[in-house]
Amino acid sequence: MTTYTATVTVRLKRGVLDPEAETTKRALERLGFELETLRSADQFEVDVDAESAGEAEDRADEMAERLLANPTIHDYDVEVAEA
Repeated sequence: MTTYTATVTVRLKRGVLDPEAETTKRALERLGFELETLRSADQFEVDVDAESAGEAEDRADEMAERLLANPTIHDYDVEVAEA
């Protein structure tokens, strides 16, 4: 078994209201930054013991599907690296 670090990034789907991002975008614009869009995201890092990177990715994907993300309103990405 090898330990892998799975990074799961969860963000709201385009078109879903993101009040945190809107507030941050307005504050950045008041500071002089020009932005077209801004989206907020949550990031989870999970250490997983698995036989392969693919198996670790599958397990992290299942975690995202079952708890970390709501597939109705969230998109998510999973990246795996050996720890």
